[in-house]
Amino acid sequence: MQNQPIGIFDSGLGGLTAVNEIRRLMPDEDFIYFGDTARIPYGTRSLEVIKKYSLQDCRFLVSKGVKAILVACGTVSSNALELLKSSFSLPIIGVVEGAAKRAAEVAEQSNGIIAVLGTDATIKSGAFTKQIEKINPSLRVVSKSCPMFVPLVENGHTATDDIAANAIANEYLSEIAPQEPSAVILGCTHYPLLSDIIGSILPYSTLISSGSEAASTLKERLYATGMLNGTGNGHTVYYTSDDTMLFAKNARRFLGSDISDSIYITDIENY
Repeated sequence: MQNQPIGIFDSGLGGLTAVNEIRRLMPDEDFIYFGDTARIPYGTRSLEVIKKYSLQDCRFLVSKGVKAILVACGTVSSNALELLKSSFSLPIIGVVEGAAKRAAEVAEQSNGIIAVLGTDATIKSGAFTKQIEKINPSLRVVSKSCPMFVPLVENGHTATDDIAANAIANEYLSEIAPQEPSAVILGCTHYPLLSDIIGSILPYSTLISSGSEAASTLKERLYATGMLNGTGNGHTVYYTSDDTMLFAKNARRFLGSDISDSIYITDIENY
């Protein structure tokens, strides 16, 4: 079990922000990443479709012999995590718990205000707010749906001076900025690539990457259950449901390296 790879999936490329952190934290582990680029975005789908897609994604990773799964997708983590946990007999970690915990720690030391940015489905679920209330009900949570952030990132509009990205971010965050939240949860793993733009609009806020916090939570869980691998090769294999070369080209923005020789296509509808 220790030597088996760890599975990670997202609706597209955003989960690669979690891959960077998880590889830093667990350099000896092997990983299998699946990006469902043929069906992105998940955040505008119905609950039934989100559940269907998430089950297929997990079945695919389980077929590859993974020992645990990191759900690097805020939409799935917010809407289908309990379904996945009850459907598969291996550790499954989402991005909500760790980010909520970190945000609460930051907010408790400041003004007690937390902003949550996410997809439509994530915000409608209220998952981050519910988790924060469990930790400290006195904290105030302001939530904002940011549906255009994912397509911006997937299409490379992430530069600090990008006109479209700045216009959209200012529109989304104009009501939040005056409240000066002490912590801002980036509730989708695509959003860290917009950190510079978001940070310029919310300069007094600590930005919290939900993917990075989930990576830490996963490591803690594997350590506690004796499932960490201390002698692996640190190898990552990538799968996509769409064009592999396009995936590799876009992934370079997230990973800073060429993964062309490590990426394969899969028909996720077979799962």
